[in-house]
Amino acid sequence: MAQRHHDLTASASAAGPVNTGDALEGYLRAQATEFLRALRQHREAGSAASHGTSHSPVSGAEERNDAARALRRSARRISGSLHTFRPLLDAEWSQALRSELSWLSATLALEHAYGARLERLLLALNRLSGAAPQPTAALVPPPAAAPAAPSTPGTPGTPGVPATPSAPGAPVLPDLPPHPISAAHAPTAPAAADARTARGAGGPQGGTLTAAPTGTDARTTTASPADTASRADTAPRAAGARPAAARPATPSSSSTASAPADRGNLTVGAAKAGALLDRQLTLARTRAHSTALQALGSSRFHAVADRAAVLASEVPLTPAASATDLRPFAAAAEERLADAVAALPLITAGSPYNAEALIHGLSADAAPHPQDAPWHHVRLLLRLHRYACEVLGGPDAAPHDVRLPAAGAALDRHRDASEAAAAAAQAARTPRIAPATAYALGVLHADQRHEVEAARYAFQRSWQRHPVTTT
Repeated sequence: MAQRHHDLTASASAAGPVNTGDALEGYLRAQATEFLRALRQHREAGSAASHGTSHSPVSGAEERNDAARALRRSARRISGSLHTFRPLLDAEWSQALRSELSWLSATLALEHAYGARLERLLLALNRLSGAAPQPTAALVPPPAAAPAAPSTPGTPGTPGVPATPSAPGAPVLPDLPPHPISAAHAPTAPAAADARTARGAGGPQGGTLTAAPTGTDARTTTASPADTASRADTAPRAAGARPAAARPATPSSSSTASAPADRGNLTVGAAKAGALLDRQLTLARTRAHSTALQALGSSRFHAVADRAAVLASEVPLTPAASATDLRPFAAAAEERLADAVAALPLITAGSPYNAEALIHGLSADAAPHPQDAPWHHVRLLLRLHRYACEVLGGPDAAPHDVRLPAAGAALDRHRDASEAAAAAAQAARTPRIAPATAYALGVLHADQRHEVEAARYAFQRSWQRHPVTTT
């Protein structure tokens, strides 16, 4: 292992032009300039939205999201470069700035993460239910008035939330078709007339159950006339008596007639599961938006912006940095990535449908999946390696290793699926939910864990390829 590390460093130092501290200084200054430019765009978009001068609320929200994404992008690259090349920088200054940039990037990423997680889970519910997906519904941003309202003193980060899941900006599940009812469970004529009257009076989905409010169980809902007639008809049949009204016979058997009813129960459970996830993740997203607004207006953030402004004009390098080669530091980052990847169970991940990601799926521990942590660590090291390659070749240069884009995309999918599965498991722990809702959330959790397994397989396939470097 030590010999392999020596070869990596030696090969990195022997080929290619020499990059010294001047390249690091230019990269950090360019990223600091991008940080300040994104900050100005974010402030201009927020000012236009508050004064009503933006073209539309959607475009204003998109401009703010793009500016926040650019802020996170430049903050991550500055922080990663300070970590990789820290021996060439002032130790106290770089450590303080790196921790503050990590705090800022994590704070600004929460709102987008909750929105993307909700969209992913709702699309998965629609796919598992056989309904037509509506991916554009989750992309509509929340109204500007609600998140922008300042929080009350003493309760930071807890703004008002929409009263119902159908608030503006919340993703909406498509209307589900009414499931067919078998002849054995068909309602009588008066019951069917009452049911049609009830649906005509105000049924929102015309034959399907609507999502119950938070904390409401299906057992507390009022029985429909059709269910009452079905139960009333079951009692004399159990006692051996003849039913009061004869029903026309159907050619379908009892086994085939029970399948649509089961699918209908799953569809209702998926609708209620989507409403529950909508409430929980919309609340979390609104709180994250309020926290981000408070962070951007805090003195802590202003201190970070001042340091970025200083960094855009002057980088505190050590006296020997201008004559120091940067390639050994980049090679060390590559070595750390190679060691972390070697510790992963790539042999198991290389076998499709190995069900390794489903282990500990029924654990009572609410902590994140323990087997996901090494993969998240590899994702972080892969980013640091990619940022080091950008310092050596420039941000617009082609990646030194062509495996990096595909591997990074696979690890991003892994992170998103892992967090979505954790959100589904957290929603399933909600007290007093209906069994159909809990079952739908369990199916959703298993589906996302299978996505985790598929992402590991994709990473293994991309990483085990022969590394081809670009010149």
